[in-house]
Amino acid sequence: MQITINGVTADVADRTTVAALIRDRVEGRSRVAVAVNTGVVPRSQWEATRLRPGDSIELLAATAGG
Repeated sequence: MQITINGVTADVADRTTVAALIRDRVEGRSRVAVAVNTGVVPRSQWEATRLRPGDSIELLAATAGG
């Protein structure tokens, strides 16, 4: 199915969860925030939140620097 991740169209498997998306797309980042269709998804809901065709996902990873 097609979704949009940070403004870029991507194909993912049907019934993909937010948790699976994070595992596949965000390597080495322990501090990640996720929004699906402009609603923030709490980390406690990542396993239970399934993505649907056309969803728009924003993945934000905290980085140190200055």
